Amino acid sequence: MIKTLYTRMVLVYLAAVIFGLVVAFVIMGLVFSERLNAQLREDMTLVAQDLIETYEATDNVDFDSYMTNRKLAKPFFIRVYDEAGNEALYGYTDVETRKAITPQEIAQVLRGEQLWNESSMDVSILGYPVKIQGHSYAMFLQPASNKSDRLLQSYLNISLINALIIGSVFIMVAGRYLVKPIKRMTKAARRMAKGDFNIGFDWKFRKDELGELAQSFTEMAGELKQMERMRQDFVSNVSHEIQSPLTSIAGFSKLLREKAMSEEERRQYLEIIQTEAERLSRLSENLLKLASLESEHHPFHPTTYALDEQLRSVIVATEPIWSAKKLELDLRLPTAKIYADADQLSQVWMNLITNSLKFTPEGGMVRVRLLPATDRIQVRIGDTGIGISEEDQARIFERFYKADRARNREKSGSGLGLAIVKKIVDLHRGTIEVRSKPGQGTVFTVTLPSFSGKRHAPDKK
Repeated sequence: MIKTLYTRMVLVYLAAVIFGLVVAFVIMGLVFSERLNAQLREDMTLVAQDLIETYEATDNVDFDSYMTNRKLAKPFFIRVYDEAGNEALYGYTDVETRKAITPQEIAQVLRGEQLWNESSMDVSILGYPVKIQGHSYAMFLQPASNKSDRLLQSYLNISLINALIIGSVFIMVAGRYLVKPIKRMTKAARRMAKGDFNIGFDWKFRKDELGELAQSFTEMAGELKQMERMRQDFVSNVSHEIQSPLTSIAGFSKLLREKAMSEEERRQYLEIIQTEAERLSRLSENLLKLASLESEHHPFHPTTYALDEQLRSVIVATEPIWSAKKLELDLRLPTAKIYADADQLSQVWMNLITNSLKFTPEGGMVRVRLLPATDRIQVRIGDTGIGISEEDQARIFERFYKADRARNREKSGSGLGLAIVKKIVDLHRGTIEVRSKPGQGTVFTVTLPSFSGKRHAPDKK
């Protein structure tokens, strides 16, 4: 039980209160004891002086009667000794502690010397010399602990105990208020560990740290839920992309083994098998590429090179595509230097330009613009193709997402190309944007820092 946070909070509170009271009493004793004793001595001296001076002003009234009737003497236990050592008691004689007075102390006061003994406040003794009608007396005053003082002390003690009890009850209630949300979040964490991410804490009324923790917990559950959905989609997509070519390869292989066919049919089936095998190879290569880009150990080798020349090389490499479709190319590639990983950016331009060429109908146009600036470089790749809907644009860079699955099947796409492009651009601390309307073409805009000199590679996120 003591291991629970609730029990520890209560025990810590009690320990803190008790320790605080003890420390307070000790500090008060150390700081105020001397001052209080000095004040007590001064007050008792004034009382003794008043008693004697007032008596001297009377008309030889009997000293015993005088002392018995003086109200000023009531708060004190007073003992008066004559030269023979006889003792007379006055004031409050029902004291609990009577401090013993030695003959030496009596003799000292009889000689006219004052005496002060401050062993503690309630038993402090003031010895005061008195002259009455030519005779020497020794008067000793001791503060009397009367019933009212004891009642006051008892009242203070009871008040402290009540404060401790009420405070303990309060901290027990407050502790539940603090610990209960933590218990709920603990149960929620166990549900999340089992794969249940449908968790939410609507604690907007709480503006404290626990409220912030609950809000963060809810956001974390939402993010984990989205990641789990993405993981399931990823597994489903990978399975689908792999299963499709495998089914084709297995089916046509079976036909080749069991069916008598012409050489033309055989060659056609073999071409299909080869195409699907190459598709599987590309899928595997892209998956490995994406996994490598998302790891912390992907090689990054930036150099300073001519970006305009790299773009021209990619366009030349894709000549079979745009030449076969009789596409018009509009190129504006001024001289521009960039500090980046040339191999990675070459893959970016290859993917974007190839996509534009694939999805632009015959006789269409593909535009490539290079826009250098002082601290950044923009590359815009546009086409007059079929375009992308606004809904698809929001997800176009997700892995395996295809805006038109039937169309992409014909083009042998896997839905990984733009995801790889986005990751490479992110690694270069750049941005990529898409602007498109169905039937009016698409424009991809890549913005990269130009880096005037060699710098460290950007952080991999």
